Amino acid sequence: MDLESFKKEYIVKTELGIDDGYGRILVVLDFGNVDYWFSDDRQDADNKALANDEKLAVSMEKLNGFCSLFSKHIRFYYGHDSEKEGSLRFIAAARHIFGKSRVFTKPIQKIRHHLKLNEIAGNTRATYEDPDGTYVYIPKCNFDVEISVDTIRLMESYDTLSLFSGDADFISLARFLRKKGNDKKLLLFKGGNITADLRNISNRVINAQSIKRHIAEVRKQKPGS
Repeated sequence: MDLESFKKEYIVKTELGIDDGYGRILVVLDFGNVDYWFSDDRQDADNKALANDEKLAVSMEKLNGFCSLFSKHIRFYYGHDSEKEGSLRFIAAARHIFGKSRVFTKPIQKIRHHLKLNEIAGNTRATYEDPDGTYVYIPKCNFDVEISVDTIRLMESYDTLSLFSGDADFISLARFLRKKGNDKKLLLFKGGNITADLRNISNRVINAQSIKRHIAEVRKQKPGS
């Protein structure tokens, strides 16, 4: 066994606990969830403090490489804002990294949210006024339906669903796959807290902090961010 093969086997079987019993694994990346996993971290993967102008962020290149260690089928879901060039560049980069046919996107919706008095002081978004008061636009793009439909449609092509999300809305999907899908396994990668129901229905739950060194990188903060 060469060094790369040994490293791969060590990470997959020893660190992650993914053995041959998981069979064919379908990875579903709900990147709108994953993107914020380390946003509050002030230390890197080696517990070294970040500088004031640094932040820890998920690298798409590292994320793809990590998932490729245990899966040949990776699907990436993320919304885009057609009015922002940076958003379109991001989707183009995702297609280059994961493959054009593996990236699924749709326009981000901008939801009007009226600010309460205690929210106004800490607000950093552009504000607008209408007869009901001061409001901001909050971007929202939920892929729960698309992910559920795709994982059911592709049910015969995998034995384990590896879900990168802690969204409790996926409990119904997991129950369906366990009951109707030839006892599919669920491998859950999560960032924050999850419900007891989602934890209990998962075959294995892996905390984002335990894979930080594999998927995150230190970046410079943009001025004013």
